[in-house]
Amino acid sequence: MKKLSVMALALFLVFGRAAADEGMWLLPFLSKNIPQMTKGGLKLSAKDIYDINNSSLKDAIVIFGGGCTGEVVSDQGLVLTNHHCGYGAIQQHSSVEHDYLKNGFWARSFTEEIPTPGLQVVFVRRIEDVTAAVLKGITEQMSEADRDDAVMKASGELVAEWRARHPGHNVIVRDFFGGNQYLLFLTETYPDVRMVGAPPSAIGKFGGDTDNWMWPRHTGDFSVFRIYADANGKPTPYSAGNKPYKPLRHLNISIKGIEPGDFTMILGFPGSTNRYMTSYEIDQALDQDNPIRIEVRGARQELMMADMRASDAVRIQYASKYASSSNYWKNSIGMSRGLRRLHVKDKKQAQENQFTAWVAADPSRAVYAEALPLIEEAVASRRPYAAAMQYITEALQRGTEIFYIGSLGAAIRQELQDSNQIAPAMVARIKSSAAGFYKDYNQPTDKKIAVAMLELFAAKVPADQRPSFFQTEIQDKFGGDINQYVDGLYGNSIFADQGKFDAFMSNPTLEELDADPAFIGYGSIAAKAAELRGPYLACQEKYVRGHRLYVAGLLEMEKNVNHYPDANSTIRLTYGQVFPYKPADAVRYDYYTTLTGVIEKEDPANPMEFTVPEKLKELYAKKDFGRYAWNGDVPVNFISNNDITGGNSGSPVMNGKGELIGLAFDGNWEAMSGDIAFEPELQRTISVDIRYVLFIIDKFAGAQRLIDEMTIVTR
Repeated sequence: MKKLSVMALALFLVFGRAAADEGMWLLPFLSKNIPQMTKGGLKLSAKDIYDINNSSLKDAIVIFGGGCTGEVVSDQGLVLTNHHCGYGAIQQHSSVEHDYLKNGFWARSFTEEIPTPGLQVVFVRRIEDVTAAVLKGITEQMSEADRDDAVMKASGELVAEWRARHPGHNVIVRDFFGGNQYLLFLTETYPDVRMVGAPPSAIGKFGGDTDNWMWPRHTGDFSVFRIYADANGKPTPYSAGNKPYKPLRHLNISIKGIEPGDFTMILGFPGSTNRYMTSYEIDQALDQDNPIRIEVRGARQELMMADMRASDAVRIQYASKYASSSNYWKNSIGMSRGLRRLHVKDKKQAQENQFTAWVAADPSRAVYAEALPLIEEAVASRRPYAAAMQYITEALQRGTEIFYIGSLGAAIRQELQDSNQIAPAMVARIKSSAAGFYKDYNQPTDKKIAVAMLELFAAKVPADQRPSFFQTEIQDKFGGDINQYVDGLYGNSIFADQGKFDAFMSNPTLEELDADPAFIGYGSIAAKAAELRGPYLACQEKYVRGHRLYVAGLLEMEKNVNHYPDANSTIRLTYGQVFPYKPADAVRYDYYTTLTGVIEKEDPANPMEFTVPEKLKELYAKKDFGRYAWNGDVPVNFISNNDITGGNSGSPVMNGKGELIGLAFDGNWEAMSGDIAFEPELQRTISVDIRYVLFIIDKFAGAQRLIDEMTIVTR
């Protein structure tokens, strides 16, 4: 690949035009997009991407672990995904003695690949439009409750029918366009997934929170896993006798390089977008949802990080929890900034005004007249309940771990209440769940967080919306002193540490459980959440109807436009180009970064985020880059104008031939409002260049066996 001159790049920035097509497109309907994709550089047909009768690109793409995407890159079931997607598994297998988070991990043979309980991948085998069957007999005169019942009944019948025809598969029916379309997905789940390789966090998480969502970026955000199957290639639980999975399709890997304007497409499982959101909902996000998330998570993360910095054991225990919390904490900060800076509410109001005028222009459109008033009323009436529920979730259910583990008491109580004893098999399951929790639990950390969360909750949530233990326990027993309550909570609860819990499980009684302060707190929290959920759902019934009518009306108003539905964790394709951008006046960002930038960013004063491993510095000093070099350096990250969101992490970025050129791992700070409104001039996907991935596997890790099983295209 030739490097553009400074002048050529400047001209490209000024005159180049992106051929990106905003949207996350459903695979069965790609024929509508193929002409534009072909014009942009696609060399494949729609059936090359999605085919139910022959292998196609979709057969190499998996849901990884439930919240990310992965791609199969060898005929032996080797899977690439992001480092942050594999982070939970890497942390799960780490200890102070075997610190895979800090030092990385590379299996030197199949026998060294580590089974990872709970980790699975899911393939999509077929997608069917079942809208007519689901909506048969449904009318606009139905109440939303009756409509929901009819939809659930029809969907259940379809699921049962397809499961009978396809044993061993999963079947799910999902709604699109606010309930105006329904698709059925036939999937296959492989539960034996093993950890094969991961770079140290100094590579896979280089830049940490400081660089998260930012460009330029220098992060080797990848990890390697393998799918195992039975002798017939079918899904099966872990067994030492399982064999590497032989996929229907794996991706070829291109190290030919990229240039601005090159076609890119991404296949993955984007989690959630809200492109049909109204101005009323933007007000709620800006004034309530985002500020609550930012405040609660920020306070909790500060306490977590202090203990993580002080102890390697705590760092390992809380690494995954901190990363999960921090990601959307910073996203919320950027989203609020973007919504205001890009005047997204004004744009939504303009669309709403256009919609209102369009409805009024023709009496036949009267069915849509109630859409926006219903949404406005629902959003206004649900906000108080939504705020209290969010504080409960963020500060108590997720934020205070002793209440979370206290939820095990519900299963224990049910068993004791039914038979006054717990069956041995149930005891084993409960103790196993508890052991997994306590492995990554540090009581002193949780205790400090509990004080902060309870104080914040009491300050922010009205008394009538607080769980009852704030009155019966904190106020009545401890005179409102939260510190004294927390001392008693952790000093007296059977859930405070594994030793106490195991001792209780050796002779469990209802009396001891019902008197336990953590179980009392958990029950009180659950009861208040259920109490708030009732009126919240009553508001939501109006919202659901209004949203469905609004989306249906927009589709009719713009019937000559090729619309796409919001992301909902179903497989989608996006396409665009490798493309630089101009985020602000006098600022122009190039489309790639290199290993030189990694070396330059090293900061000994910030070892949690900007450490460079010694071996990587040695390879750089020697210019030992192998076939992954480009212009005397190694490309690390690049950007494209593809449309992605959370869930696309780990998704393959492919060229026009369907060859893998990178792994998507982030969006950019300037377009954090992109889940609500796509910003073509600013929105960029940040990806790790496949050449950096292979360079780390080959030159840094010396894992030649993995390189050998991949199909690498060099010309």
